[in-house]
Amino acid sequence: MKFDRSPDLGVKEFRALSGGVTTWIPPIRPRRLRLEWSAMERDDVVHLDRLARRIDEAGPVAVIDPLARNVLSSSQGLALGDPAKWAYTKELALFGGVWSPYVENRVGVVTVGEGGPELYWQHPNWVGYPAHPGMVYTWWAPGLLASGAPVVQWRMEWYDVSGKLFFTSSTPNVAVPIVRTAPEKAAYVRPAVRFDGTRGGDWPMGQSMLCLGDVSAALVAGARPYGEGTPAYSITGYSHAATAGDGAFRDISLDLVEVT
Repeated sequence: MKFDRSPDLGVKEFRALSGGVTTWIPPIRPRRLRLEWSAMERDDVVHLDRLARRIDEAGPVAVIDPLARNVLSSSQGLALGDPAKWAYTKELALFGGVWSPYVENRVGVVTVGEGGPELYWQHPNWVGYPAHPGMVYTWWAPGLLASGAPVVQWRMEWYDVSGKLFFTSSTPNVAVPIVRTAPEKAAYVRPAVRFDGTRGGDWPMGQSMLCLGDVSAALVAGARPYGEGTPAYSITGYSHAATAGDGAFRDISLDLVEVT
């Protein structure tokens, strides 16, 4: 398999008559992927063929990037920008003043009571982040711990392909990340935090990580991988040819572009 995820920065360069150079960068910079397989077996070919030809639905498609260390978006993993990247129960509020893409958000317990208010990390396209049964995920929000927020539980909500919540994983040991394997029927996972509702105040959100595999030891040791995202993609190119020497197998390639 070949996997090319070279970024499309979209930078344009302009040279003035004086010789000076200016550059222009678009506010949205869609990523592109190219995937290639040689001698793929028939069952796998059928799955990709249905996706590429949009037989079951128009799309977009979810791609779980095997090279991504933190599948949150870069701004979400740093708690920057639009508060719509999070959802929360009524006891909480997000503070950031007049937000901009580079202003850090804070989370506050504004209604004190016995309940456990919860904060959820939202995916921009789906009910959660793409997952598959048997995949291992590590979830942690060390920025909240460092700021002194009264975190009492890490949570991971599992949703099926229809977007229905069917299982929740949790742990009260917030000193270390939570590591869980996606259960049967899992198509999405949504990370969350539960707070002690008896303590009012507000705290910087700081960094957070939803990582592929069990990377808990590295996170506890100080690793802080930045968010690389799990965007929605549209398939724009598709090639399908018989493998040379054995027509039972196929050589497949897909070109994809990030869509908003």
